[in-house]
Amino acid sequence: MYPKIAEYLRDRSVLLVGFGREGQSSYRYIRQYFPEKPITVADKNTITVDDPFVTCICGENYLDCIGDFDLVLKSPGISFKNVNTPAHTEITCQVDLFLRFADCHKIGVTGSKGKTTTSTLTYQMLQAAGKDSRLIGNIGVPVFDSLGDLTPDTVAVIEMSSHQLEFTHASPEVAVLTNLYEEHLEHYKGGFAGYAAAKSHIALYQSAQDVLIYNATQGLADFPCAARMQAQRIGIHENDDLPFAVENVHLAGVHNRQDVLFARAAAARFGVTDRDAEAAVRDFKGIEHRMEKVGTFKGIPFYNDCIATIPHAVLCAVNAIGNVGTLIVGGKDRGLDYRGFVTDLQNSQISTIIGTPETGHAIVHALEAAGAPQRVLCAADLEDAVRMAYRYTEAGKACLLSPAASSYNVYKNFEEKGRHYKSLVRKYAEE
Repeated sequence: MYPKIAEYLRDRSVLLVGFGREGQSSYRYIRQYFPEKPITVADKNTITVDDPFVTCICGENYLDCIGDFDLVLKSPGISFKNVNTPAHTEITCQVDLFLRFADCHKIGVTGSKGKTTTSTLTYQMLQAAGKDSRLIGNIGVPVFDSLGDLTPDTVAVIEMSSHQLEFTHASPEVAVLTNLYEEHLEHYKGGFAGYAAAKSHIALYQSAQDVLIYNATQGLADFPCAARMQAQRIGIHENDDLPFAVENVHLAGVHNRQDVLFARAAAARFGVTDRDAEAAVRDFKGIEHRMEKVGTFKGIPFYNDCIATIPHAVLCAVNAIGNVGTLIVGGKDRGLDYRGFVTDLQNSQISTIIGTPETGHAIVHALEAAGAPQRVLCAADLEDAVRMAYRYTEAGKACLLSPAASSYNVYKNFEEKGRHYKSLVRKYAEE
């Protein structure tokens, strides 16, 4: 007898769209149960798979074949904004099939920002309580990779991006919505409304016995499906009481305190006590690329906050660190409205703002036009920006890389950009 997901895939013609980390995970899963099942892989880039039962479709028109299949397993980063899907073709993804068929407890976490911290804290609280738990999903672990050792008592904490949620038809028993801000507008039909609709899928299919934990400070007004959500609702305000202090330097700032509150509420649904939650908060080691201290060089503390791809996240980091003398911003232009951000920067205590292509240059020019009191500089690239930071940052003040934009105009992802930044900081510390 096959597991439920394998059984669902067995007699369907399957197309894997995208052959990165998740696409390869899906391929391995199918091959585990069906060594000779025909599989087609479609990818914009040229790929080869050493398997006589795999057909590869590559190039600019790789999505034109979708209607030839019963089921499409889509990788998260690929947009279907301009794709017309035939009614007979099911579009799904690993998260969707996991939610529908995996025999375990499920906590789903999504939001424009804070989902990685909240997911990790929830998992570590469960671990502190001795619960059998997994941390999977958008955190970097494809959900299919965890299927082999799940039990009905396992609690899977699943970080979910809007891309993963867009084609889901099931929701976790505990859903966490950390917040909602403009993000990924180029990916969805309808821009922000399409993005919000995708996010709302985390709770749309919940029953009245399930739980939705949400950001009560922000509310649910921007979620178009809010009226149809049937779950019990627990609103978390950023100033809600906690029975213990959050004194971990990796959790500085009001936004991180709210992430602790989200995680505590989610973990408590599975018997985690405040004592366990406090232990997890105390032992939290931080998230790479989120207000990550690179080190102090030439008297300047350098911070890597490359995961901050929207203005709100940047301002949270600036406030949490508290002594930012230089801010480096900029990345891919995705059509976000930076006017309010420019005003906030103009009114801040930051002394120097360095912009990198593309959006960083636009922000610098807007600050110049507004007569901002800061020193504003356009850098040719990230290396140029780091050199400028060493030149202009006052000793004792921090330099913060917090882009307020995605990294895809130059880098494969924010992780690659963050690691390049850290290497550049160390390189120029020696000159």
